[in-house]
Amino acid sequence: MSPIRVLAASVALALLWALSAYAEPATVVRATELKKAPASDAQTLGSLEESATVQTAERRGGWIQVKTSAGASGWVKFLALRFSGSAAPKAGDSGMAQVFNVARGGTSGTQATTGVRGLDAEDISSAQPNAAALQQMDGYAVNVDEAGRFAASGPLQAQSVAYPAEE
Repeated sequence: MSPIRVLAASVALALLWALSAYAEPATVVRATELKKAPASDAQTLGSLEESATVQTAERRGGWIQVKTSAGASGWVKFLALRFSGSAAPKAGDSGMAQVFNVARGGTSGTQATTGVRGLDAEDISSAQPNAAALQQMDGYAVNVDEAGRFAASGPLQAQSVAYPAEE
């Protein structure tokens, strides 16, 4: 790769990094806890009500750092937030500010994608039984009567689901 391309790529990455650090407003979609660190077992600093507006900052995995209108700062799960995703110019924006807004939000808005890695043929063929894990899972099992009592205590109803036809 030529030195000019390396320089151009470095400048582009630096610009994207700077844009990602820009605070973007978001709305809390369901009541959630504000954590001291990006982890489920971190100390809870407080709670955020549904529809609260926050400013977002750094993202680490499935967590995003936020600052509330009251000035509290902490971490919440990424999927507990809805971003405006607006790429339209904001009042007073002109020139380069509009470019940064489009680069930050994109023309189609903010998107979140999640997924789960599946097993491939090699994973399945090299799988080994884990007796301890099986014993632990057996400990979670309940009998039919216990399951029926649990279902009756809540708004659950029995449903019959047909097995899919074999192809």
